[in-house]
Amino acid sequence: METDKKLETKEKIMRATLELTRQEGFESITIKKIAEASNTNVALVNYYFGSKENLINESVKLILNSFQHTFAILDDSSLPARARLRHFLLDYLQVIRQYPELLSRIILMGKTVFSSQHEYGSFLNLLGFPKVQSTLRELADEQQPEHLMTMTMQIFGALFLPALMSPILETGASVKIAPIEEQIDLLFDRYFH
Repeated sequence: METDKKLETKEKIMRATLELTRQEGFESITIKKIAEASNTNVALVNYYFGSKENLINESVKLILNSFQHTFAILDDSSLPARARLRHFLLDYLQVIRQYPELLSRIILMGKTVFSSQHEYGSFLNLLGFPKVQSTLRELADEQQPEHLMTMTMQIFGALFLPALMSPILETGASVKIAPIEEQIDLLFDRYFH
């Protein structure tokens, strides 16, 4: 029972960290703010995590682990390849929209921030990208590995950059960016004849 309470407290601290990161970014959050947001105290946060960097790293792992579930969508062979890829992209983008500041640093800027980022990079290279490429191979009948990787990067770039930039670009813009579902359909209509 005590172990459950410790895990519950630890998770509560990590969730508060993620929420503060979403609201304020990494640089402005402090252990004190995290303790207040999690209804704990600084000593307890330090006891469980030792440092702000360790706490953020563990919290980021929660986000990155959700991407593993997202890539599992591509394994559902009961769906046609186009539907699988669309569902995968929608799910992936949902996670990105929850934590745009974090993911723009990792994905767009390529900054190495946390050890969990290296773990996610390994996952992408070993399992994630091959799943996307396998789906693209099925969908576009492309066999060359270089072309499949290029297609993967083009699809990610075509969708993730607008998803991360749309809140900024839409402020006061006379032309709005299409909803993500329409962006995916437009991309697929142009890309996969």
